Amino acid sequence: MGEFNTLSASLGGAGIVAGPGIKRTGLSFKEYQELKSTVHRDLISRVDLERVATQRDEYTRGQVLAVIQDLVSNLKTPLSGRERERLSLEVLDEVFGLGPLEPLLQDPTINDILVNGPKQVYVERGGILEESNIMFKDNAHLMNIIDKIVSAVGRRVDESSPMVDARLADGSRVNVIIPPLALDGPHLSIRRFGHIPIGEEDLLRNQTLTQPMLQLTRGAVQARLNILISGGTGAGKTTLLNVLSGFISDRERIVTVEDSAELQLKQRHVVRLETRPSNIEGRGAIMQRQLVINSLRMRPDRIIVGEVRGEEALDMLQAMNTGHDGSLTTVHANSPRDALARIETMAMMANLNLPQSAVRRQIASAISLVIQISRFNDGTRHITHITEITGMEQDVVSMQDVFVFERHGVAPDGRVLGTFGATGVCPRFAERLRASGIAVPPSWFEHSLNI
Repeated sequence: MGEFNTLSASLGGAGIVAGPGIKRTGLSFKEYQELKSTVHRDLISRVDLERVATQRDEYTRGQVLAVIQDLVSNLKTPLSGRERERLSLEVLDEVFGLGPLEPLLQDPTINDILVNGPKQVYVERGGILEESNIMFKDNAHLMNIIDKIVSAVGRRVDESSPMVDARLADGSRVNVIIPPLALDGPHLSIRRFGHIPIGEEDLLRNQTLTQPMLQLTRGAVQARLNILISGGTGAGKTTLLNVLSGFISDRERIVTVEDSAELQLKQRHVVRLETRPSNIEGRGAIMQRQLVINSLRMRPDRIIVGEVRGEEALDMLQAMNTGHDGSLTTVHANSPRDALARIETMAMMANLNLPQSAVRRQIASAISLVIQISRFNDGTRHITHITEITGMEQDVVSMQDVFVFERHGVAPDGRVLGTFGATGVCPRFAERLRASGIAVPPSWFEHSLNI
C-alpha cells in the first residue's frame, strides 16, 4: 500500500450500523459506532481514500480490503473471525459504495429501499413493506451517502435545493428530500431496477398479461401506433415501457427524454436526453418541454418520453400528430379515461389559450392505444386495460376496451384472484397492423373471461 498517499481529511461520517453485527458482538449501538469509527480513522491515516474511492477495479478494492483487515485484526475488542470479516466488509462498503445501503442494493429480491431518517430503513419485497435492521450513524452520515449519490450524476441537494431526483449506476431511480422540507431528517427513496431487465417472458410468467395481449402490443409498436402507458406509483410503467421499446426495429433512430434517465433500451441507435436542474444561482434549468422540442430537430424515428408530467404533454401530442408515429410515453393515472384527462390538463398548462375541444381533438388524433397497468395488494402487477381511442363524439374522446382484467376477490393466502378477458371488440387499428404485415387472428378478440 506504499503507493497510496496519506490523507488527513475525513470523509464526513465513518460509522455504519448493521443490527445483526451488534447482536453477534454483544456491543451496544454506541460501542459499535466507536469501533467502526476507530477503524475508519486508522484507515484514513494509511490510505488516500479520496483517490482510491474513484477507482473501481478489483485490484485497488482488494488492496484497501487488505489494509482494513489488518487494522481490524489489531483491534483490542474480542471478535470472532466471522465478525471481523463482516466489520471489514462494512468499512469497505463505506469507502467504495453506499455504506449501509450496499447489502440492500446487492439483494435482488428488494424492489424499493425507503430511508426515513438515519434510524429507520424499510424495504419492499414482493409488494410487501418490512422494516430492515439497517441504520446510519446520524443525519450527517446519511447526508454523506446522499451526496455521493447525487454528485455522481451532476446534481446537488442542500437547503436551497432540498429536493432532487437522481439515479444509481444500475439505473435505479432515486428521490431525496431533506430539511427544512422533511421534518425528521433526510429521506431517501430508491426504486430498484434489476441488473437483468425484465423481458416479455417475465411478464407472461408473472401473469402481468396474456400471450394475445402481448402479441397485440408488440404489433402495435411495430406498426408505429402511438401508445400511452398509464398507472399508479410503482405499478410497473417504466418496466413495461422498457419491454415495449424492445419491439422497435434496430434500423430506427430513437430519442429518449427523461427527468432522470431510467430506460434501458437495447438498440444501438439511441440518443438519451435528460433534464438538468438549476444551478446554485437558480439558473440554467433545462426542462422536459425544451428537450421534447429539441428532439424534433434531431431527425427521430421514435420519441420516447419517460413520463409526461407537465406542459411538455402538448409538444408530445404535436409530435405524434406531425409525422413522429410510434411514440411512447407514460403518465400517472388510475384508469385510461383518467389518463386522457391528465394529458388534457397538462397540455393546457402550456398557457397557449387553446380551447378544451382543440386539446381533446389533438389527443384523439395523436394517441391510438392506452395500456393501464396496476399493482394490487398482494404485490402482483397486471395490465387491467388495453384500450383503443377511436375518435371524437361531439366534445368527448371516445374509447373502447379491447382486453380487461376482471378482479374476482382475494384467496385465503392473500392472493388477488381475477381473469384476463377479451371484450369481443376487434380494434379499428387491426387493419393497420395487417397492412404492416402483422398477423391479427380474430380469435384474439373473441369474448372470453379466461384467455
